Amino acid sequence: MWSCITDFFTYETTKSVVVKSWTIGIINRVVQLLIISYFIGWVFLYEKAYQERDTAIESSVMTKVKGFGEHHNKTMDVADYVTPTQGASVFCIITKLITTENQVQGKCPESETKFKCEHNDNCTKLMTRPGSNGLLTGQCVEFNSTLKTCQIKGWCPAEIDDVLIKPMMEVENFTIFIKNSIRFPRFNFTKGNFLPTINSSYIKKCNFDFEKNTYCPIFKVGDVVRLAHQNFTALAEKGGVIGIKIAWVCDLDKSVEECKPAYSFTRLDAMSEKNSVSPGYNFRFAKYFKAENGTEYRTLLKAYAIRFDVMVNGDAGKFNMIPTLINMVAAFTSVGVGAVLCDIILLNFLKGADQYKAKKFEEVSDAHIERTGSYISSMYRTRDHSQLSIRPEDKFSNDSGAFSIGQYG
Repeated sequence: MWSCITDFFTYETTKSVVVKSWTIGIINRVVQLLIISYFIGWVFLYEKAYQERDTAIESSVMTKVKGFGEHHNKTMDVADYVTPTQGASVFCIITKLITTENQVQGKCPESETKFKCEHNDNCTKLMTRPGSNGLLTGQCVEFNSTLKTCQIKGWCPAEIDDVLIKPMMEVENFTIFIKNSIRFPRFNFTKGNFLPTINSSYIKKCNFDFEKNTYCPIFKVGDVVRLAHQNFTALAEKGGVIGIKIAWVCDLDKSVEECKPAYSFTRLDAMSEKNSVSPGYNFRFAKYFKAENGTEYRTLLKAYAIRFDVMVNGDAGKFNMIPTLINMVAAFTSVGVGAVLCDIILLNFLKGADQYKAKKFEEVSDAHIERTGSYISSMYRTRDHSQLSIRPEDKFSNDSGAFSIGQYG
């Protein structure tokens, strides 16, 4: 018990041991060089750790689509095929419409074959399931001369959505105009994707590409689909979701003109593309009318569309003394890792490790200090009487206390 208490009340101090070894010396300097190179090259120059960062970007996106196409023998303009119409950052361009006209409230046979029946009992069993086009009544009625299906209550006639419709291929040549304004609140820095080099005459003739028109805010739908590595024909047939990403990576220590947007494109519903159960992107909406006698009726439209999501992200940096000092302290502290590694190699793997341990670790107690002090005092008293009594091996020096072990070969 007493030994545990005495072991607890101890103090450790460093002891300087100079090891003259080519092996351990080279390892020490190489490790230090690697650590310094990492902090200078990666942390400070590449990652710019001396900067304060702001990733909480504030963004506003406005969009416009232009183009004309033909569908169902009708000429379609932007009011017909773009939804929503407000020019938001998420919008759809409809490529194909399946239309069910003159639907009124009433009862009619279900149009899907999974609801086919022979008698009412077949339909009664299905009433716990939701119908595709309305509420099941439990009655089995004629759909046509060869088929009976369960009756529904809802908008009639029921939609038939498996008809073959050719998509509006002119969409490929439509253009999308994107106006983006951003702000980094920490630095109160604002910018837009209309660079000073962009003027009205340039806007009228430019289309975005990665070679000559990198900052043109007008995008051709076919180019966007191609840059997202997608096939336009397949996308127009089944629909899909395309992401237009605008990245603002700005070094505010440089000129404001150097802060420019970078555009990239990707398919966001890639898993839907591979799924045979519900591939693509589609949705339904209706247009409602009222007859002269007051009867309400509607036209139901199932739309296959390419949905565009304009996503903005940003990262701005500016010099600040606090992160600079923090990373400099981390760099200087990390240099000490070389000493730890060298100690491990020195004390465990090199020849003469026991000798190194004996020189590096030494235990000193109060009793040992008292005995040593008495011996030194007596030695100096003897020296006062006669210097011939001093043995050569008992000489002491006033050096720094550093041990030097080994020699260079």
